[in-house]
Amino acid sequence: MRAMVIEKPGDPFQLRDLPIPEPGPGEAVAKVYACGAGLTLQHVKAGRSSGKFPLIMGHEITGEISAVGEGVTDLTEGDPVTIYFYLTCGTCPYCQAGQENLCDNFGGFVGRQIDGAYAEYVKLPARNFLKFPEGLNYKEIPGEVGVVTDAIATPYKVIRRARIQPGENVAIFGAGGGLGSNMVLVAKWAGARVIAVDRGKDKLDLARQLGADEVVDVLHEDGLNSNVPDQLWAVTDGRGPEVSIDFVSSAWTTETAIAASNKQGRIVVLGGGGEVFQAQTMDFLNRELELIGSRYCSRAEVMESLQLVADGEILPYVGEHYALEDAEIAHDRLEQGIVMGRAVLDIAKFE
Repeated sequence: MRAMVIEKPGDPFQLRDLPIPEPGPGEAVAKVYACGAGLTLQHVKAGRSSGKFPLIMGHEITGEISAVGEGVTDLTEGDPVTIYFYLTCGTCPYCQAGQENLCDNFGGFVGRQIDGAYAEYVKLPARNFLKFPEGLNYKEIPGEVGVVTDAIATPYKVIRRARIQPGENVAIFGAGGGLGSNMVLVAKWAGARVIAVDRGKDKLDLARQLGADEVVDVLHEDGLNSNVPDQLWAVTDGRGPEVSIDFVSSAWTTETAIAASNKQGRIVVLGGGGEVFQAQTMDFLNRELELIGSRYCSRAEVMESLQLVADGEILPYVGEHYALEDAEIAHDRLEQGIVMGRAVLDIAKFE
């Protein structure tokens, strides 16, 4: 099979011809038709996040089960599937409560600690494959369906974590990126009034196209725009957003979101920046602010997101498609922050 392999952090992808993996007990193998390419993976490739190298990355797939190992009873050859990103135990209190994203025995990530799906086939623990619901048109739009596991499921989880209500002002920092652009779609689906915050006309135009009601450019001719809080107040009748969602999570974006927030505002952080920021405790006291972390989502939330797509409620936005062997081009654009919406590697075609 063809696979894109990284030998060590910072290296380019190398196209390799590898044997098709065979499943062991409790495992299954899927043929991969499409796989999303996101900034989470680029952080691993660049060495900013951990991974076990040499490595095949990728987890947002549309695939079909091609083989199952001994003891696997809930998957059969031909089942259409995607991947649950987290390696979890299934037995701890959090897993038993349907909060697998908080697993006490968390084993890492598909495509980071074990090989993933930038390849024609992927082998995983059988429980990491999720079968598609009925009615999902995965053969016609495999790229869009594959990225649902993150591009829709993560924003869907944020709607719940932030308790977003219809009519609330929701500022999305990084609204033109792979997750942010789809957060615009999901927030509009939830009835919010969306304010897109990003850098440059192209990304803000995309956010408008996807339904953003207002846009704020973080760039100024001299650098970062220090007037972003003022602009957020201006487009919310002087009150500030009820919810700010920070997909960047730099010190600047988080501090700006806090400064701009309405009374009883909720600030959600889930970006990969991981920077230290400063905040005044009195701001949180006087305005009763909440700082909320949101860590991926549960298996049930992935399935609910897939069902939304199957029901025609929403469709993720994929802005860029690449062949498997062009993964390096996609990741160069991810590193530069210029990918429009979500990027997908098209790996195989349905016959």
